[in-house]
Amino acid sequence: MTAPVREGTTLRRSLSVWQAVGLSVALMAPSMAANINPQGTALTVGRATPLAFFLAAIAVLLIAYVFVRLCQYYRHAGSVYVFAGATLGAPAGAVAGLCLMGTYIFYALVTSSAAGIFGATFLDIIGVWNDQPSWAGFLIGFVALALALFLSVVPAKRAAEVLLSAEGITVALILVVSLVVLVRLLAHNAPHDATFTMKVFQVEPGTSTSTLFLGIVFGLLSFAGFEAASTLGEETENPRRDIPRAILGTAIFGGVYFTVVTAIEMMAFKPDAEGVKAFAASGALVGDLGTSYIGSWVGDLITLGACVSAFACCLACVVGASRLLFAIVRDLSPGHALGRTGGNDTPAAAAVVVGATVFVIAVICAVFFNAEPFDTFFWSGAIGTLILLVAYVLATIGCIKLIWIDKKMPQVRRWEIVIPVLALVMIVYTLYRNVLPYPDAAPAKWFPVAAGGWLLVVVLVTFLVPGFAQRLSRGLRELDEAHTEPEVLGG
Repeated sequence: MTAPVREGTTLRRSLSVWQAVGLSVALMAPSMAANINPQGTALTVGRATPLAFFLAAIAVLLIAYVFVRLCQYYRHAGSVYVFAGATLGAPAGAVAGLCLMGTYIFYALVTSSAAGIFGATFLDIIGVWNDQPSWAGFLIGFVALALALFLSVVPAKRAAEVLLSAEGITVALILVVSLVVLVRLLAHNAPHDATFTMKVFQVEPGTSTSTLFLGIVFGLLSFAGFEAASTLGEETENPRRDIPRAILGTAIFGGVYFTVVTAIEMMAFKPDAEGVKAFAASGALVGDLGTSYIGSWVGDLITLGACVSAFACCLACVVGASRLLFAIVRDLSPGHALGRTGGNDTPAAAAVVVGATVFVIAVICAVFFNAEPFDTFFWSGAIGTLILLVAYVLATIGCIKLIWIDKKMPQVRRWEIVIPVLALVMIVYTLYRNVLPYPDAAPAKWFPVAAGGWLLVVVLVTFLVPGFAQRLSRGLRELDEAHTEPEVLGG
């Protein structure tokens, strides 16, 4: 049996597995993350930053298993909205979907701010725009957001090609720099007498397990977005095979990439007190290493590459958020403009709403809280991650129910339940360490408030709006009735 198709509410199946990988890699933004995320971990675990990233990679692989199994069963643009809704009920689906959509919206502000920061810096370096005003980063960030919105409304195939190409170039540049640095470390001719050492995988004496896990929290932030391909379930040619491969492949790549690159970065800065301090204070880790180990021109290219990576991630955020909004509204109110596709068979109206929301949040931060581009970058990143963890929790519980309680995937072995259970433990503990002990200083003390505010609004809308859950349930029932036997990764 096939689900009824409503004209103007379907997405075009035109994407390959590599284009799905492009969306996940772009949203994870490995080149941008490698330049700015490890510093947060270094502030807590010092020289053991690469160890924290390695342990974070293991946690991400556990979570990736959850998304792989769910994508093998469901093919839908709604991602966690469907994963939680079809397994735990429409209210849970609405909460999960709106949480993930909120994460993508906040991450769009994170990455457009980063594009503005790196873009303004690059224009200053090459002499195009010197003596910049304080709002220069915002201006370039808004241009990046507008371009991302435009590319999200054209056929998704073109957008995916842009994502994969842009991120591929910047990642390749970082890998080249990392290889050069590694060779010089091994040859004992690196600056400041830095050498290859495995101390970067050893915790400093006196560091508690709790502190190490707090460092892992920062590592997990670098992987956020690896599941973005799950929103392309209606646009890939073979979704039950290609989407799981894209998610698992991205998670494995991210794990190896972040562990190796972060280890090389820490070795190059030297794993002693002075080196860790310089590491944590770096504005762009790979950029600084490119300048020190090769030449200043390499640092300039890394800055440009980070700007391109940030833009690609912004585009992926807009694409992911617009498809989640489209999927929920399509089931909630058939015929509504936000639940219909435009002339390019993409959810254009939903994308415009997402872009406008990001713009409004940025204006509120700048006007009412005197935020600089760096502020909107860090504030939105913290808030978006807290919201994301809630969506991960619901998706993981839904996976356990689908496979081991409802027994809808009999081909899955019983012992595999250990994997999502471990994933759930990691997610809940990560959420706990982000909130408690509760920060008492601004702006950190407002992060849980903002994330909790978004969650509260989502819950109130879900449970208090008359008929909300019932209307969503119709679409979810149609989806489950249309289900066919899932494919395995090798299928």
